[in-house]
Amino acid sequence: MNDDHIPVTVLSGSLGAGKTTVLNRVLTADHGLDVAVVVNDMGEVNVDAEHVAKQSDLAGDEEIIEMSNGCICCRLRGDMLDEVGRLADRREFDYLLVESSGISEPVPVAQTFAMGFEDASFDPTGTYELDTMVTVVNAHSFWESFDSGSALTNQQLEDDSGRVPEEVLLDQIEFCDVLLCNKCDLVPDDALEEIEVVLERLQPRAKIIRTEFGDVDPDEILGTGRFDFQQAQDSAGWKHELKHDHHHDPQEEHGVTSFVYQRDRPFHPKRIATLLSDLPDELIRAKGFFWSAGREDVAMGVDKAGTSVRAGPSGKWLATLPEQERKKYFAARPGLKDDWSDEWGDRMTRLVFIGREFEEDALIERLDDCVLTDDEMDENWDAYIDPFEPQERRELALTNQ
Repeated sequence: MNDDHIPVTVLSGSLGAGKTTVLNRVLTADHGLDVAVVVNDMGEVNVDAEHVAKQSDLAGDEEIIEMSNGCICCRLRGDMLDEVGRLADRREFDYLLVESSGISEPVPVAQTFAMGFEDASFDPTGTYELDTMVTVVNAHSFWESFDSGSALTNQQLEDDSGRVPEEVLLDQIEFCDVLLCNKCDLVPDDALEEIEVVLERLQPRAKIIRTEFGDVDPDEILGTGRFDFQQAQDSAGWKHELKHDHHHDPQEEHGVTSFVYQRDRPFHPKRIATLLSDLPDELIRAKGFFWSAGREDVAMGVDKAGTSVRAGPSGKWLATLPEQERKKYFAARPGLKDDWSDEWGDRMTRLVFIGREFEEDALIERLDDCVLTDDEMDENWDAYIDPFEPQERRELALTNQ
């Protein structure tokens, strides 16, 4: 940490997870720091900020910034930087604590502090330094979803981004330094152990801390020096699985398992769309890319977060790029040539699945049934109906919301 910079901690988490309670606990604790606060709420009236102001020991309203009717990861990024720039001019505090809204995506917020934002007049990189990204998880909601197959959060989406709360929650879990597993008093100990295994599989880098009523030692989330943008961006469990092809014995860790599915033949588009619309409830996360016959121009992406499943075009195959561009990729990542096919280039399927107590062999068999047969390999794939065509990223399933 640069001694001349003001350290920043960002609190993320879905509505009802307990972010504001954690914030108040930290503000009223005896840690010897003067803390300024940014509270972001999607509503027109920022109720959280009013609550913080009443409960905390901050000297004046000027040390509490209320960002309402928008989100600091998108619409209000520039406004937030203007406000924290105004605070920096006064420099009457030691630390900045940001509570983002329940639907804030953590990466843009981190980028704002680590790299600045082109539409803002204030550059934070000379004054602030992002210290810790914290995500607060509602352990009780997780536990209920395990038992019922329902959504990981009952929060309703409040903007027009097209994303669902479960996707944002998984982003918040997969991009953080510290995970606060809150409301542990509402969950049996054996279930807490399982939740922690799931969280560790989703985000192996983060430190996981159990809390009740948001009561956390401030030293666990202030001045930790844990944030590293590249490490945070690369540390999601699914990325780790795809990179290392890990396979875990589901009997060893509370029934939580993960595996990578890889094939060098394309899926039949109709069959894979049907399967993705009917994935097991026990699957918490699925991520990766696949080859859909008839769409040799693009790689199809899969993103399952809780009960939400999305699939559709997510990028180009290297084989579709001009030769000079391909050479640049090969030079930067020589390992890409290992899976290169003389006929199909890099077209293939690589998907990672993370879940609990699901029948892995049965899912693999269902996936294999979606792969083209020998006879289908010789058919005209252009005649296949593309179920992913109507929208750029088609939502295949959204249940139990």
